[in-house]
Amino acid sequence: MTPELLFHVLLALAVVVIGGRVFGVVVARVGQPPVIGEVLSGILLGPSLLGAMAPGVEAFLFPDSARPALGVIAQLGVILYMFVVGLEFDAASLRRRVAPYVVISQASILLPFALGCGLAALIYRELSQPGVPFLAFAMFMGVAMSITAFPVLARILTDRGLSRTELGTAALTCAAVDDVTAWCLLAATVGVARATLSDAFLVIALTVAFIAAMVLIVRPIALRLLAPAGAEGDRAQGAVTWTLAALLVSAVIAEIIGIHAIFGAFLFGAIVPAGSHVARQLRDHQTPVVTILFLPAFFAVTGLRTEIGLLASWRDWGICLLIIVLATAGKFGGTFVAARLTGMPKTIAARLGILMNTRGLMELVVLNVGLDLGVISPRLFTMMVIMAIVTTAMTAPLLDLVAEQRGEQKQDAEGGADTRANRDRDSLAG
Repeated sequence: MTPELLFHVLLALAVVVIGGRVFGVVVARVGQPPVIGEVLSGILLGPSLLGAMAPGVEAFLFPDSARPALGVIAQLGVILYMFVVGLEFDAASLRRRVAPYVVISQASILLPFALGCGLAALIYRELSQPGVPFLAFAMFMGVAMSITAFPVLARILTDRGLSRTELGTAALTCAAVDDVTAWCLLAATVGVARATLSDAFLVIALTVAFIAAMVLIVRPIALRLLAPAGAEGDRAQGAVTWTLAALLVSAVIAEIIGIHAIFGAFLFGAIVPAGSHVARQLRDHQTPVVTILFLPAFFAVTGLRTEIGLLASWRDWGICLLIIVLATAGKFGGTFVAARLTGMPKTIAARLGILMNTRGLMELVVLNVGLDLGVISPRLFTMMVIMAIVTTAMTAPLLDLVAEQRGEQKQDAEGGADTRANRDRDSLAG
């Protein structure tokens, strides 16, 4: 890397970190999660605004020579972030409340997935890339419409004081199961997109074997070898080193199999013992570096790929609106109906449906995978990015809208003390 190229890469990183921070603070003041501001910052720094108004400035900040290096940093950031998401995945919560929450989470995937596949049939010829099999395109649209952003949802619940309520527990558990299912579907989709249909079955079989090996073989080894919670010094440092090395190996194996490296990173994070010193140290000390330095690079790359100007006709905007409506109706409708069938009160079921419609960063990861694989066109990519922003931004306002009264919100935050809150808690526990 030449000194000039290094200068541009470092300058680009500094710009996106500052821009992400500034916009994150601005949107937080209006009740939105910081990820909305970070995504908007990336889009505004790209061809949609800065490139249109001052193309020379955009070319100086993000020259073509620096974009490959920025892309590598972005991919590394997503791999590390998905590992952190895996570390925070609580498998024990699934065992405690497996029955109703699995039903709800799978319903919240099934309906939007079906709607996405149906929409794919309408837009396949117009918005897919040449040579892409319809099966891969339809599966990708289904996954992209059904994903839930577990980290963003968790942040919204924490900011509102709902994370320890029954609504928060239900939302986090359903989102965790939802994301595991969605990543498995994404792995199958990547296998179909990268191979012929016959080879795709081999990829799926290898993926199942990979998951089984990680859970049945690697996890017991990790339980024995990783440093306990009280470990210190060289032993703890060595455990962190080997854990990060194993993370990279897991990502490489996932890539070799034919699924994305992020799947291997998430899976390895999920099998690391949550109570170990390694997990605690990585969550506490590595997460800020990943989220503040590396993820803004991912948002910048996403923004550079998002060109609002590609939506040049009313038809394009009509398709974009249809995507938003179907994604919202599918996610909310599937969650709400299943929640009601499992005995949840109407208001709680509605709020759970709104929370599950949050997409955010996870959606952007899926969309970038689709664009990298050549499954979707840049025009459809832009439409889906807009959908991700809109569905995430509507979460907080809709939560306030469906709340029966301000007193209920306060009781939810405090754990619920009145009769209605107790009835809601009993229904959710059942």
